[in-house]
Amino acid sequence: MHTAAHSLRDFNIVAYTALGAVALLLWQRRRDRAAMWAAAAFGLLAAVELLSLVPNRAHDRLEEQVVRLEILLLVVFPYVLFRFTGAFRRPGRRLANALVVLTAVLAIWTYALNSIPRNGEHWPTAFVLFVVVFAIHWVLLSVVSAVRLWRAGSDQPTVSRRRLRLMAIGASALALALILAASTRHASAGVALGSQVLSTLSVVTFLVGFAPPRLVRMLWRRAEQERVQQAIMQLLAFAESQEEVASRVLEPAAAIVGARALAIRNAEGKVVATWNLEPDDRGRLEAPEPPPRIWPDAEVIDIDFPGGTLVVWTSPYAPFFGDEELALLQTVGALTGLALDRVRLFQAEHTARVALERANEIKLDFIALAAHELRTPMTTIHGFVTTLYHLGGQLDERQRREVGDVLLQQTDRMARLVEQLLDLSRLDAEAIEIAPGAIALRPHLEEIVAAAAPDPGAVEIDVAEKAIATVDRNALDRIVSNLVTNAFRYGSPPIVVRAEQTDRHFRLTVEDRGGGVPPEFVPDLFERFSRSAHSRDTPGGTGLGLAIARSYARAHGGDLFYEDAEPHGARFHLVLPTRR
Repeated sequence: MHTAAHSLRDFNIVAYTALGAVALLLWQRRRDRAAMWAAAAFGLLAAVELLSLVPNRAHDRLEEQVVRLEILLLVVFPYVLFRFTGAFRRPGRRLANALVVLTAVLAIWTYALNSIPRNGEHWPTAFVLFVVVFAIHWVLLSVVSAVRLWRAGSDQPTVSRRRLRLMAIGASALALALILAASTRHASAGVALGSQVLSTLSVVTFLVGFAPPRLVRMLWRRAEQERVQQAIMQLLAFAESQEEVASRVLEPAAAIVGARALAIRNAEGKVVATWNLEPDDRGRLEAPEPPPRIWPDAEVIDIDFPGGTLVVWTSPYAPFFGDEELALLQTVGALTGLALDRVRLFQAEHTARVALERANEIKLDFIALAAHELRTPMTTIHGFVTTLYHLGGQLDERQRREVGDVLLQQTDRMARLVEQLLDLSRLDAEAIEIAPGAIALRPHLEEIVAAAAPDPGAVEIDVAEKAIATVDRNALDRIVSNLVTNAFRYGSPPIVVRAEQTDRHFRLTVEDRGGGVPPEFVPDLFERFSRSAHSRDTPGGTGLGLAIARSYARAHGGDLFYEDAEPHGARFHLVLPTRR
């Protein structure tokens, strides 16, 4: 037994020294509070093991001070381990203050002892009391630390959970080893062996929990990794939307790091998918601010990748005990970004294709409808001209006058249609120059109404006498004349024209008291050559007026839109910026 105990003791010295070195290297790499306290705790254990190599000879004051230092380090270790657990979740203030006082008292007591008996020597009463308080202090802090570590692992993914619980076992085993070593004044070979076995168990569990080998971590996270691999395979499959892509990886990604909530934003900052997130928090994610801390102790990790951002709300233990899992999550995020970008390109190509198909359809419809609209006046003109050519001498004055009126009416209609087609052609080619300038608004609107309205007296112009507007004169003429003409042709008087100029916009409305636009026709109201069933029965229309009016409005940097008037009728709103 003595040989086995000595062998384990030698192993433990090497193992604890290695544990201290690993903790120190981790602190140098991370430089955070948790790594600092871990390096301090395991560095103390390594120092205790190395100091135990110094012989304890009688009447050697230097070696006696080494022993006192060794005891002091043992006194401080459980408190430092407790502070390591408190780096993730702060303990209650009363408990923390009580432990600080108890540790300080024991530290002072260590140097207040008259002497420290060696193995086999009699223990004075004061030393026995010190050992009892020391054991209580050690057990209390070790139990608190072990319970905190064990409970912390309950809601963690496999790797973090096993690391935390191994460290809890290590703290418990070390406390048992110390109690066993201090429980008897004359340690037998069996007690010494048992203490060294517990100490070995402690250092092994500490080492594996604190810095598990890569192979061990891979075995532990096999289940989560399989889910992630399945999600990655799903990313390769076709998806029609970014929301569909993101939803495929949310739960597997959350499982690998034990996330409480997760969100994916695309390159534009729009949230495309969330998991376990309230709608209000989702809206806050799209604001130009850091992600909100949903829970008081939540650790918010913002992982950027090409094509988007992965926002993870997880426990405070995840960054320390799940660093490799977070790196794996970074890889998943990068693959998700590629999939999001692929969907974006597909959607852009699809949108462009639909737009081209729509443009081609509009072009063909435009040609067909233009030919159809021109054919009617041309056929009429051709028929009457033919009549005049062959039978002109047989017509009396009244008949010739009627033929002339029809020819004038149809040529006027054809000229107006050609002019409208030319307007549309120039607007499509962006060949019309928009040059806003200051105009006296009311006199100008009166001129437009006088020229466009069959009955100018039926039009009320609700505009201030001295109102000045900054708009393009030609564009305003074309828009208002079309709106007023339509109001008379398809609506009913009274017709009201209102306009106002603000610091940034010019706004104008034309409202009539007719029957309004049928709801089913509103989506096609501004399409070229589109005419409702009612308007087809109204002579004189071409189906181009509103299309031209809106095109002029948009060429001006504004827009034209429709709404029903109250209690009935049609109301058109024109909004133009004062500066383009």
